[in-house]
Amino acid sequence: MNTVTRILLVDDHPLVRDGLKARLADLPGLEVVGEAGNASEAFAVVDSARPDLVLMDVGMKDVNGIELTAQLLARHPQLRVLMLSMYDNPEYVHRAMQAGARGYVLKDAPSQEIINAIETIVAGQTFLSGSISGRQTRAQTPRPVLSLRECEILACLAKGHASKQVAHELGLSVRTVETHRQNIKRKLNLEGQGELIKYAVERYGDLGPR
Repeated sequence: MNTVTRILLVDDHPLVRDGLKARLADLPGLEVVGEAGNASEAFAVVDSARPDLVLMDVGMKDVNGIELTAQLLARHPQLRVLMLSMYDNPEYVHRAMQAGARGYVLKDAPSQEIINAIETIVAGQTFLSGSISGRQTRAQTPRPVLSLRECEILACLAKGHASKQVAHELGLSVRTVETHRQNIKRKLNLEGQGELIKYAVERYGDLGPR
C-alpha cells in the first residue's frame, strides 16, 4: 500500500489487542492509532484518532461487535470495518456483512491473511477467510436470520448449559433467556426442547462465548 492505513483495534480483551498490535507491528503502510475495549471507547477513539479501518471483535460484552459496527458506520460512513472473530458460523458472517462490515477473518488466521484482508478492504473490495467462504458455500437453504444474542444462547445450549447457567454466562435474567429460547424455536420452526438442543449441538457445538 502506498499510503499509511490508520487502524483502530476494538476488542474487550487487552491481551488480544496486544497480540494484534504485535502481529501488525513494523508492517509498512499500517499504523495502529488507537485501541478500545467497549463501544463508548470506540466512539471516542474514532472521533479523536480518525482511523481509516477498524479491526472489530464480534463477541464483546456491552455492545457486540456487529451492533457496534452498524452504530459506528451510521455516524462515520467512510469507515471500513474488518471483523476479526473466533466465530465462523455463517449466520454471524451474514449479520456482520449486513451491518456494513467489509470483511470477516478468523482470529487464528495467519498474519498474512489478516494483512491481505486489510489491503483488500482498503482497495474497496470485500474479504472473507477461505474457511468462511467454504462454509458459506456449503450453507443449507437460508433460515430466518438469528440475532447475535440468539446465536450466543444456542452456543451455550450446545455446551449443555441450562437456562440459569446461560443467564449467568451472558449476564441476562433467566426469564430473558427463556424468552430467547422460545423466539428461536418459533423462528426455526422447532418443536420442543429436544429439537432445540439437537439444533444447537449440530450447528453451534464448536462455538461459545469466550
